[in-house]
Amino acid sequence: MFPERMKIIYSDHSPDDKKCFVIIKYWCTFVEMAFLMQRLFIEKTRMTPEIILSPDENIFRISGMSSPEDVRAMYYPVIEWIQIFVDDIIEGVVKVYSKDSPVKLHIDLQYFNSSSAKFLFDILTELKKLSAVNVPLVVEWFHDVEDIDMKEAGSDIAQLVGIDFQYIPKPKAQ
Repeated sequence: MFPERMKIIYSDHSPDDKKCFVIIKYWCTFVEMAFLMQRLFIEKTRMTPEIILSPDENIFRISGMSSPEDVRAMYYPVIEWIQIFVDDIIEGVVKVYSKDSPVKLHIDLQYFNSSSAKFLFDILTELKKLSAVNVPLVVEWFHDVEDIDMKEAGSDIAQLVGIDFQYIPKPKAQ
């Protein structure tokens, strides 16, 4: 598909033609977007969170309960995906994120065990590397308004990783 498109671009327009430049610019943007990573979706269960990592939709979310029987099997694919995502941004393969369009991670967990906390730490530590290329990371940590422990858990992780969180209280469930 791409080589034929290039032939059309070069055969239909002279190099001095502004329309040619626009078409080439559009095509390059299209190619750049084609290299965006595939979406990672892990469906939630009674003991595992829903995880959505979707760069093309700018959705990065971990929500639900996180107390999996095999925490490694649950989180290793997520860590690997995040590592590739961060490397692609650092290497300039993905250029969608900037100060005006930060990577925004929503964490909305009702409960997580200590094994899950370690992997949350690993995920956030990997995402923190984005600061090296001036790509801001916004972490929104949701917690029930009355769940002080969950807010403190977020504060502890933020302090360990060395990044700021935005704490978002959720109204008490009715």
